[in-house]
Amino acid sequence: MKTSPQARFGIPIHGRNALRWAFAKRTAPDLITQPDLSRKICHPERSASQPHRETRSRRTCFSLFLLVLSLLLLPITTQAQQPLVLRLTLHDTIQPITAAYLQRGLDEAASRHASLVLISMGTPGGFLSSTRTIVQAIENSPTPVAIYISPAGSRAGSAGFFILEAADIAAMAPGTNAGAAHPIVEGKNSAQMDPILKTKIENDAAAFLRSYTTRRNRNPDAAEDAVRNSKSYSDTEALNLKLIEHIAPTEAALLQALDGQTIHRLDGTSITLHLTQPTIETIPPSTREKLLTRLTSPDLSVLLLVLGALLIYLEFNVPGTIVPGAIGTLCVLLALFGLNLLPIHHTAVFLLVAAVVLFILELKYTSHGVLAAAAIAALIFGLATLVDAPIPELRVHLPIAIAAGLGFGSISFGLALLALRAKRNKVLLGPQAMIGKLAIARTPLTPTGQVEVRGELWQARLTDNSHLPIHAEVIVQSIEDLTLLVKPA
Repeated sequence: MKTSPQARFGIPIHGRNALRWAFAKRTAPDLITQPDLSRKICHPERSASQPHRETRSRRTCFSLFLLVLSLLLLPITTQAQQPLVLRLTLHDTIQPITAAYLQRGLDEAASRHASLVLISMGTPGGFLSSTRTIVQAIENSPTPVAIYISPAGSRAGSAGFFILEAADIAAMAPGTNAGAAHPIVEGKNSAQMDPILKTKIENDAAAFLRSYTTRRNRNPDAAEDAVRNSKSYSDTEALNLKLIEHIAPTEAALLQALDGQTIHRLDGTSITLHLTQPTIETIPPSTREKLLTRLTSPDLSVLLLVLGALLIYLEFNVPGTIVPGAIGTLCVLLALFGLNLLPIHHTAVFLLVAAVVLFILELKYTSHGVLAAAAIAALIFGLATLVDAPIPELRVHLPIAIAAGLGFGSISFGLALLALRAKRNKVLLGPQAMIGKLAIARTPLTPTGQVEVRGELWQARLTDNSHLPIHAEVIVQSIEDLTLLVKPA
């Protein structure tokens, strides 16, 4: 009969010790067969259960670590699986600030490896130079670009039609239109252009549009017709003529329609769009771009220019006030900065200079307002033709030019007239300034007494030696030894 080590060393094996012995025999049988490990066998709780507890604790810690790590990586994995769509908004005129904003958005999309750049557009048009910059940025963008004319009632007119056709994907919302892309130079229509210049500009614009509409597998003839004949197309007409690929009521519907579509880039590569449950992020214009966009408004620039000139003129007439001069200088600088971004008509600048010269001549020579009227007319005509833009939205509106010209002319002429009269008036100080003033008798004049003039009490004497009661009105004629010589009013 075999005896256990516990029995050999006199340890009872009944009750709890029997359970411990069974557990130790299962987990550590080597401790039982080797007699030289009697010290460990004498303490079965420490020798058998402690390794098991340490193993179980390590397994538990490792499981918790894997759980926490999986929870931390879950959002990253989910986000990585979702496609990224960057959204840009272009609901303004096409000018240098607009081109800079779109270039910044395309660069950010390339750096973030976005799946698509979605440009929501509605524009009356703009400068051809800025249009070429935008088209070049779209063609060189590593990220596919989709342009969506929205919402209903929007249009892609003039320069906007060039940008629409440059996109990898052209789409329109129901109730929108695009076209009327005939080039305009110096604010003139085709009838006012020189025939040779008109032909050169049309051919250049048509070739520019054909250069990428053909490679986009769109209808180059219909696109060229919008340039040469100012044709404009509705959303349905544009789709039927293969100028666009989709008509979608919303951006979500457009992205759903583009999911799984294969597009062909200008470099010859093909990309299949995966837009299932995309993450859409809007890139708004920065504060600087918003400010510069406001300054590119010709009406605002003209108003800032006129206001600044008036404040500077007020500073010269009332020196030492500082505030009008500082604010006026800031307004003039902001106006010049905004006008620098716009094409300026040099003849209009000469008219503005001539208006200033005529105002100065009116102050120096008496013309009974003839020179002032000519200055105001030159100022209005110069402001109205100051900005040489292809579309009305980028020109100075006639009501603004009239209001600014009349306001500046009237205020400056009135201030100058007051200043001239003040210089011509004789300055009288002391008692001599009271001659001819009206005085009130504060005591009966018999014929001497006291009168009040300019809030001061003076000794007075009637020149005709008559008598006047108190509160009678008299006029100061002269002064003799600090006594006013007065007569009845």
